[in-house]
Amino acid sequence: MKIIKTNLNEFDENIIDEAINVLAHGGIVLYPTDTVYGLGANIFDGRAVRRIFDIKKRSYLKPLSILVSDVGAVDLVAKVSLSQRQTISKYLPGPYTFILNKRKIVPRSVTSGLSHVGVRVPDCEIARRLAAIFPITTTSANLSDDEMLSTPSEILKQLDCEVDLVIDVGDLSSGHPSSIIDLTGFKPKIIRK
Repeated sequence: MKIIKTNLNEFDENIIDEAINVLAHGGIVLYPTDTVYGLGANIFDGRAVRRIFDIKKRSYLKPLSILVSDVGAVDLVAKVSLSQRQTISKYLPGPYTFILNKRKIVPRSVTSGLSHVGVRVPDCEIARRLAAIFPITTTSANLSDDEMLSTPSEILKQLDCEVDLVIDVGDLSSGHPSSIIDLTGFKPKIIRK
């Protein structure tokens, strides 16, 4: 496991390149977002996605969300209507996950076989840049249904396992994951505030 300490707003380009390389080769990256630290894997690498579930001790029946690099990239993984696009564009990048009907390109292992997918574009350049080449998983870096911690050292102790790369920007003190809004129905529905 490699730990790279950096600054949330001023970081070396080589960090992003190294992290993308780790993700491209089936690795797991612990990375900062605009809310909490997340665990990332290439969504197209089934073994890496399973590792995320195993690290979190998460049921395979609970889907993972996907992080994409910008609002335009949401179309790669989800079917987006005009009204949905207007809502998404109003709130993203930001601390929101939108549930949308997924495209066939999204592996079943990520969505637990469901027809929809949670999609995020965080207001955090490091996180968005990690998804520049392919979408990655975005799930809070904690044991499933356990406390969310704000520093990589606390997180790694709780997870009691090794990830391949840690991007450590220090304490992310928000302590709150993204709000989840379901846009698949007639009206938007808040799932988690």
